[in-house]
Amino acid sequence: MTQTRQQPENTTKPTNIPNVNKWKAFTAIGIAFFTMVASMGMVFIALAQIADTFNVTLRNASWVVIVQGLAISAFMMPMGRLADIIGRKKIHLIGLVLFASGSVFTALAPTFALLIAARILTAIGNAMGQSVGTAMVLSVFPANERGKAIGAVTTSVAIGGAVGPVIAGVVLQFMPWQSLFLMLTIPIGIAFIAGYFILDENVVSLQRRGPKPAFDWVGAIVSGVAITVVVILINNPFGVAIVSPMILGGFASAAALFAVFVWWELNSDSPMLDLRMFKNLVFTMAIATRFLGFLGTTTIRFLMPIYLISLRDIQEAAAGAIIFITSLGMATAASTSGRMGDRIGERPFTVVGFAMLVATAIAFMVFSAETPVWIVMVVLLVNGVAMGLWGVPNNSIILGSVPKESFGVVGALTNLTRNVGNVAGQAIASAVVVGVMVADGFDIPLSKITGNEPASDSFMSGWKFAYMLVTVFSLMGLVLAIFTKTKRPDFDE
Repeated sequence: MTQTRQQPENTTKPTNIPNVNKWKAFTAIGIAFFTMVASMGMVFIALAQIADTFNVTLRNASWVVIVQGLAISAFMMPMGRLADIIGRKKIHLIGLVLFASGSVFTALAPTFALLIAARILTAIGNAMGQSVGTAMVLSVFPANERGKAIGAVTTSVAIGGAVGPVIAGVVLQFMPWQSLFLMLTIPIGIAFIAGYFILDENVVSLQRRGPKPAFDWVGAIVSGVAITVVVILINNPFGVAIVSPMILGGFASAAALFAVFVWWELNSDSPMLDLRMFKNLVFTMAIATRFLGFLGTTTIRFLMPIYLISLRDIQEAAAGAIIFITSLGMATAASTSGRMGDRIGERPFTVVGFAMLVATAIAFMVFSAETPVWIVMVVLLVNGVAMGLWGVPNNSIILGSVPKESFGVVGALTNLTRNVGNVAGQAIASAVVVGVMVADGFDIPLSKITGNEPASDSFMSGWKFAYMLVTVFSLMGLVLAIFTKTKRPDFDE
């Protein structure tokens, strides 16, 4: 498939797009991105009320989050590939309809089982939107502003992730949880109307002449099942022992499914994901760097709330404001690194970002229960800046190493890498901290850590081991970033 490495003449888009058009298009896409990402944080805040409404345990209620992650991960790449075939605007708008419908059905669900089904429908819509959003934004920006475009997307995602829990907390103080999901239909409706009238399918999809390639149903199904199995194994929602036959059999099944997927894709005339792209060393190293980056940074999102609320006995609202600093740093740095990366190259920002990740991981590792809060806030800010510095250039390197007609599926792959990295990082951090505390005889609820000095010491021991691993992941990412050499593109098309 060497011909796929060349830029097809009929997919080349002029780079002199008026600024007003590209920013109008970004606004339509950005509203959807912001809302979908914000909604994922809102669900966490609403879990307790959902559990009370349906009289289920919080462990059972956690399936509301788990099925969401499963569906998004399983459908991300297939939807990206389908969008490359039938049109990204179509997939985007259908995704918005499914997301809004799922949100309404979530609010109106009479039983917990139907609520789970509604969350799956919502997640499929979310996957459709996330799978094409980055590709559409890149398609409306000139090629020499790729970093700026990705930086704008990352900023909207960072802000959505930061304010989602805050909005949910405020709303749930005055209204029932159902109102939260009904409210989501308002910005999604605005995004649909804006997308319908502003986005041009011929521009956002780089429409090509000739017959459309067939959709790889076998590859989509096999990859979806494999990813679902892997995500379930990583989450281990049933609490099965790691060395149990079920877990070992699950890993064997996942490996077999992955082998089948690779064989099928390499022999398919129209593969869902052209695995020959991985022969490109820059592409492969950048994907690995991205996975390692999110594998480490997600530990902060998982452990920091426990550290602040359960260990330091800081109120939830104050803890949320402290954690928000990370997203603030990320949003600011993402915009800057994207614009500057277009001018001087992406690698310097990726290297500096990962170097800062290493430094903050070491800083977190030496935290104690008495570390001044202002120091915690400074380290969180620096960590957020680091995430913004490496994330945007890394994404730009990945997308800049593939032909434009593959932006849909590759954009979906970068989001999938982020999701799986987050899930794996949270699972590893949880396993390390829980393992240390259980070994010390503290298999207790998190609320019991507060004021319990031995339990607090045990938690901090697990915390240190977790951040030792984060330091290792960040160092590995730094090494890859240093050796990922990219060529500056020729924008005189």
